[in-house]
Amino acid sequence: MNVFTRLAYAMGLSVLLAAGAAATPVEQYTQYLPAGTNLAMIAQRVGDSQPIVEYQGQQMALPASTQKVVTALAALLQLGPDFRFTTSLETKGHVEGTTLKGDLITRFTGDPTLTRQQIRNMVNELRKAGVQAIDGDLVIDISAFASHDKAPGWVWNDLTQCFSAPPGAAIIDRNCFSVTLYPGEKPGDTAYIRTSEYYPVNMFSEVKTLERGSAEGRFCELDVVPGELNRYTITGCMNQRSEPLPLAFGVQNGASYAGAIVKNELIHAGITLSGNVRRQTHPEQPGTVLIQTQSAPLHALLTKMLKKSDNMIADEVFRTIGRSYYGVPGTWRSGQQAVRQVLKEKAGIDLGNTVMVDGSGLSRHNLITPATMMEVLQFIAKHDDQLQFIKMLPLSGYDGTLQYRGGLTEAGVNGKLSAKTGSLQGVYNLAGFLTTASGQRIAFVQFISAYAVPPAEQRSRRVPLVRFEGHLYKDLYRNY
Repeated sequence: MNVFTRLAYAMGLSVLLAAGAAATPVEQYTQYLPAGTNLAMIAQRVGDSQPIVEYQGQQMALPASTQKVVTALAALLQLGPDFRFTTSLETKGHVEGTTLKGDLITRFTGDPTLTRQQIRNMVNELRKAGVQAIDGDLVIDISAFASHDKAPGWVWNDLTQCFSAPPGAAIIDRNCFSVTLYPGEKPGDTAYIRTSEYYPVNMFSEVKTLERGSAEGRFCELDVVPGELNRYTITGCMNQRSEPLPLAFGVQNGASYAGAIVKNELIHAGITLSGNVRRQTHPEQPGTVLIQTQSAPLHALLTKMLKKSDNMIADEVFRTIGRSYYGVPGTWRSGQQAVRQVLKEKAGIDLGNTVMVDGSGLSRHNLITPATMMEVLQFIAKHDDQLQFIKMLPLSGYDGTLQYRGGLTEAGVNGKLSAKTGSLQGVYNLAGFLTTASGQRIAFVQFISAYAVPPAEQRSRRVPLVRFEGHLYKDLYRNY
């Protein structure tokens, strides 16, 4: 053991041992990170039992969106690559002439890709089948899931953003809608909102218009306050400006939103409804399926989820795993327990004291060690002929969230590295695979948290990360 290796181990660090070269202390890479940054990482040849790099490999860390790797593996093992979400129009009544005698049930099961056009197509098919009136209620069945749609540990001020729209059973067009905010004609006036009739929402403004360049405007913020029946109030202030401000928000009550859309599509198709719109939250015996639509196969959904880091798909799939495994309405708790059991029973992976409360990684409660994530990666690599998993990951320099990763470009590994990214405030994670210059495949996990720079360096805050990743992955690529 040379002096560098002894020094590294004395400090509790493992090291990168380059073939035929002196040992390289991990601090050679951590020196590029901002002071106080937390790092936990591990790299290991596929099929090997010992790491070639390990630094705090047993330290718990926030997985952020690398959590989606765990979710995707459990989904493939439990649901299968050909699983599809189904949305259907059903009834327990019967058709007499042109009238449906009974309720029209729209059964939602958490399809994260369902569109309004698909709803319109189903309603039009109903009309083509001769139905012109419904003598009953429009029932929005969301019994596929139960309990709250927001996961524990989600950051409160993200909840109205489209990327964290609550993943309920009823999702249409990702439960995201857009509006335009216009400043008032003069300072002190209330700004006004324009919303397309396409969206069944009611918007209200309490936004104060400020003079351009005013001192108050420097610290001005906008907020949206959701209310019942798809009512949203925008508060705060905005400076006078020549162009309106486009905004987008996540729907907070998916069932109410979906009910309004289905009712509007019935009206659009010329089908009258005598009853009311109501929710069905408890599972009941299914009715007769009149028309249905399906999502793409699960493998295609997971590819989008991993490439684009799609939170909606991840959390809908997570709760569906719980529903499938336990045969009960999907909840966050059934999802996390089901993922644990599926990985243990079908992959031999014990998640131990891993904390996993959602499928997307948005929650700040999630915790996992690099060593545990490495077990997941090793299983994926060993069974990739069947799983076809690695090709679903973003490919550095080419697609998804790794298309423009500066550190990997600097390392010269574009096209050689496939990995899931994970980003939250102060978190920069990677988990995936690197094919080295010698043809070896290395699995690696990089968990970086508490990453912060002074306010004056905010515009260049990623520079230290680029340097860290540039040096680390260049050495892994060249030396193994």
